[in-house]
Amino acid sequence: MCDIWKANSEKKEIAPEELARHIDAFGKLGVKRVALSGGEALMHSDLWRLCAQLKSIGAKISLLSTGVTLKINAKDVVTHVDDVIVSLDGSREMHNTIRNIPSAYEKLSEGVKAIKELNPSFPVTGRCVLQKQNFRDFNNIIRSAKEIGMDQISFLAADVSSSAFNHTLGVTDEKKVEIALTMEETVEMETILKKSFLELKEVYDQKFIAESPTKMLSLVQHYRAMFGKEHFPKKKCNAPWVSAVIESTGDVLPCFFHKPYGNIYKQEFTEIVNSKEAIAFRKNLNMAQDATCQRCVCSLYV
Repeated sequence: MCDIWKANSEKKEIAPEELARHIDAFGKLGVKRVALSGGEALMHSDLWRLCAQLKSIGAKISLLSTGVTLKINAKDVVTHVDDVIVSLDGSREMHNTIRNIPSAYEKLSEGVKAIKELNPSFPVTGRCVLQKQNFRDFNNIIRSAKEIGMDQISFLAADVSSSAFNHTLGVTDEKKVEIALTMEETVEMETILKKSFLELKEVYDQKFIAESPTKMLSLVQHYRAMFGKEHFPKKKCNAPWVSAVIESTGDVLPCFFHKPYGNIYKQEFTEIVNSKEAIAFRKNLNMAQDATCQRCVCSLYV
């Protein structure tokens, strides 16, 4: 339920002509996979030309989407990208309530169905932020993901501490109350999850739920750590060393959560990621002690 899908009200986007300046650099640096997010990636005015450029260097493409316009774009999606990751916030009523779109669930379901009709083996996975509004809906979320036709679903905690994902000025206290669990609710969430380890054992064993039971309980730990009752979960992440985030403004970041160290509209991409500032950042970053890393809800390890 991150707010990134609402972002980019000024409709800034990276044009194919701008990306073309950096495509050779991507290839020489060995870029293997690109995740297209946004805002809503499907709203990009020339998305498929961007995809063609990325495909020219052999990169695999993952598309992140709310699923609202997936049906009308299904043919192009299957043609131009390698997999889709859709946001699922709950069963029908819960999803529509959190998205604040009356038919969001139905459109998501229709979109996945359209994809699977074109290519039954096309990978479609779900991603769910488990938070105050939907954690009691956990079993229904799993059932809904299966009914919709997803191949897998992944869970993460809500980001209430950073300016990433369209939290431009951070998360307001009012918003935190809406999405962060209270200490009492963390006990309830832990009970629900532990019960699911027995009731949904086969689902976990089959990896339909991407996270292990231990990883699922780390979500509870994350919310408790916000109250200072536990340490934040330890994470295995090498994102700043193996990837970069390019925002629609052109800013280049070591990951979604840390500050930018360059801009593709002003510099060459290779110069940015190999700059003194970027090298120093990677050299000096201690993830175990860095406050941003400790609170991260979306680590990457490849």
